[in-house]
Amino acid sequence: MVESSRKVKESMILALIRRKTHRLAKMCVRFTLLYAAGAAILLYAVEARAERAAQTVLVAFGDSLTAGLGVMPEKSFANQLEAALRAKGLPVRVVNAGVSGDTTAAGLARLDWAIPEKADAVIVEFGANDALRGLRPKQARSNLDAIVTRLRQKGLGVLLAGMLAPRNLGPEYAKAFDPIYAELAAKHKVALYPFFLEGVAGKRALNQPDGLHPNAKGVAAIVANILPQVERLLESLPSRR
Repeated sequence: MVESSRKVKESMILALIRRKTHRLAKMCVRFTLLYAAGAAILLYAVEARAERAAQTVLVAFGDSLTAGLGVMPEKSFANQLEAALRAKGLPVRVVNAGVSGDTTAAGLARLDWAIPEKADAVIVEFGANDALRGLRPKQARSNLDAIVTRLRQKGLGVLLAGMLAPRNLGPEYAKAFDPIYAELAAKHKVALYPFFLEGVAGKRALNQPDGLHPNAKGVAAIVANILPQVERLLESLPSRR
């Protein structure tokens, strides 16, 4: 009787040990999985941070032509330009700092907070709305001059994208407006893309119904045309530390 009772107790103890061992094993497996997942997330975060640090940050600073008015976000100038640069193996992030309707004065007013702290270079694209509203070319020149001056003071690379005055404003207006970009680029010794809408302006198939804003195909054409100049701008930047 005593022997039988002892065996029952031993069986109960063994069963209890097995249950606890099984629970401990499951806890170990869960801990291992959680640890592995945490390590993977941490590694991904570190790699993502390192990748961001290695990227050149290029800012597209302008009006609706930069902002992508009337096209899907992924078809905007900034997104298409970034895709084109990455297709060439260039680790560049293009920030869309375009605001529809902005004049040169509006761009100057928001310059300090619109350009990210870690920016390396800026494409400056303003002036279309000044011309469309018939604003004084002298004021547009002054505003663009101030924008480029402040960007250069920050040590940023600059590509100045030019604009042409609508011809219905008359030859005197065009004579005062059109040379602004080339003259400022020469003054500040920055890169110049003479006409942002080169190859797109006036072409119905590349523009939206308003005839002023490029459609997705038009934006793609702008990107293809300006890309060599952007590449030269990036090559001119000092090596990142």
